[in-house]
Amino acid sequence: MRAVVQRVKSARVSVEGEAAGTISNGLLVYLGVGKQDTEKDIDYMVEKITNLRIFEDEQGKMNRSLVDEEGDILCISQFTLWGDCRKGRRPSFTDAREPGEADEMYQRFVDKCKDKGIKTETGVFQAHMEVSSVNDGPVTMLIDSEKNF
Repeated sequence: MRAVVQRVKSARVSVEGEAAGTISNGLLVYLGVGKQDTEKDIDYMVEKITNLRIFEDEQGKMNRSLVDEEGDILCISQFTLWGDCRKGRRPSFTDAREPGEADEMYQRFVDKCKDKGIKTETGVFQAHMEVSSVNDGPVTMLIDSEKNF
């Protein structure tokens, strides 16, 4: 699995002009599911993202996690994170998981975040979405469950 994680003061996703998910202080997570991903990858990403210390403490150091901050997650399914742009001019998405299976894994990620007591909002899988956010910092992290980056 791959994720782009942004620390935000607020974030919102809309589908056809209607709000699908809205959060205040927390993380905007773009999550992509790859062909080789398993339940182990879901568990790794849930633990890594929710416990990643990217919120500032009283001394201004990044020592606090989403759990510590009691923050929210807005999770957006993002198959394009698996786009391979190394050859030619059109990205190849051959390493992205097929939509039906990807949706199941995406939903399990969301459910596991909710099971940890984290308010977790989502977009609509495979819909055209408009995402807006107020980045805090900005702080943006790339996470890969295979630790490729």
